[in-house]
Amino acid sequence: MAKDGGLRVARIAWKGFCYTLGALVIAGVAVQLWFFAHVLWWRSFQPDSSAFMEARIDQLREKDPKAKLAQQWVPYERISSQLKRAVVASEDAKFVEHEGFDWEAISKAIEKNERRGKVISGASTISQQLAKNLFLSGQRSWLRKGEEAVITWMLESALSKRRILELYLNYAEWGEGVFGAEAAARYHFGVNAAALNASQAAFLAAILPSPRRYAPGRITPYVSGRIETILARMPAAQIP
Repeated sequence: MAKDGGLRVARIAWKGFCYTLGALVIAGVAVQLWFFAHVLWWRSFQPDSSAFMEARIDQLREKDPKAKLAQQWVPYERISSQLKRAVVASEDAKFVEHEGFDWEAISKAIEKNERRGKVISGASTISQQLAKNLFLSGQRSWLRKGEEAVITWMLESALSKRRILELYLNYAEWGEGVFGAEAAARYHFGVNAAALNASQAAFLAAILPSPRRYAPGRITPYVSGRIETILARMPAAQIP
């Protein structure tokens, strides 16, 4: 009897495990389908917001309940080609060539991080950054990186390079509560996104890694050096 009771408990536990695992798999598939449905929608329509924008406004409203974000959608053709070249030159030189991941850059980043014994270098492409900006949090974890990779594949599969860059330039963060090329151009230089010149574009590309540190007109020695590097690379940058 004790043996039969033990088997019965084991069967119940096994069934419970299988049901739980099945439910998790179904939930995971549903989440991926939800992501992919949004990506397909964005082939023709722009997002109302992004995960990063929602997180930022929540933070700002903890201090000021009336805080608002600055962001205005502008189509690809109304964004300065100088900004497109600057961002590609700075963030993802092989953007038009790869399929979402720059494996050579990833390999070099891993080697550099291993030598230093900590994470000091990344190799995220524009497509990976867009996946994170639109859907994910800024927290680092293997689960989030895995989800980022899946969404990156979705973006590259469903959207053209032109559309990916258009979305990226409209939702990248460029200041405290400032998102997108149009708001960035107005905030930092008092012009629209179409009017940005090469130096202005290089500045915006240079501050992308830490945009909230730079108020209008603030150029540190580091940023100055990055601007010169980006300007030198821009003529060779390929854009869609």
